[in-house]
Amino acid sequence: MTECRQYTEGWEGFWRETSDAPGEAIWDSDPSLTAAPHLALFAPYATAPLPVVDLGCGNGTQTRHLATRFPRAVGVDLSHAAVDHARRADPSRTAEFEQLDVAEAAAVRALHERLGDSHVYLRAVIHQCRPEDRPAVAAAVAELVGSAGRAFVVELTGESKETLRQVAEQPGGPPEKLRRVLAHGLRPAEAAPGEVAALLRAAGLRVLAGGGTSLAMTETHPDGRLIELPAEWFVVERGQRSVPLGAR
Repeated sequence: MTECRQYTEGWEGFWRETSDAPGEAIWDSDPSLTAAPHLALFAPYATAPLPVVDLGCGNGTQTRHLATRFPRAVGVDLSHAAVDHARRADPSRTAEFEQLDVAEAAAVRALHERLGDSHVYLRAVIHQCRPEDRPAVAAAVAELVGSAGRAFVVELTGESKETLRQVAEQPGGPPEKLRRVLAHGLRPAEAAPGEVAALLRAAGLRVLAGGGTSLAMTETHPDGRLIELPAEWFVVERGQRSVPLGAR
């Protein structure tokens, strides 16, 4: 079995074994803690009335919130099982969902041709991707925004890996939601410091704004505090040319 197939099957297995109950996935936080504060940061830049594409939408919780703020919301995910979850959770068809591998340039190009320039929401996807796929994910953002759209990208920082390590090593071992992630070979917070910004710039994207934040999980510390993982956010648009790796 190739590594690529193992990676894909890891996500399919995870979502097949995850129930439809809200918050069953460790990252499936309520939009009031996730998409809503992200949109507050993004709104001053995403002023054009364009569709929004949620790349790596999972079960669609955040996509449905995005649909309340944009004229059209499309969630895409590598996993067929995740898309099935998203569709079941949205019987009124507030948003649209489809299976798509964002590392496949032809598929992303076809989506852009159907939607036109779009805004993009990318939450905690790059750090989960295989290293060789990460440039293609950044390129997908550039393809979808085109000349008129903008993207909000939020990714875990290296500090998150230490937080997760501490959670995993607590008495009794990892909490159930984290255990299920690890059991399927999914390894969060693997991006190196500065890697995400470099990937975005190398894809021809210009950083308009950014800063530090945290991503709320649906699991808690032993004392009941919600687990929050350190992250960084960027608002980007397509520039005239690629920026060399490491340039600021």
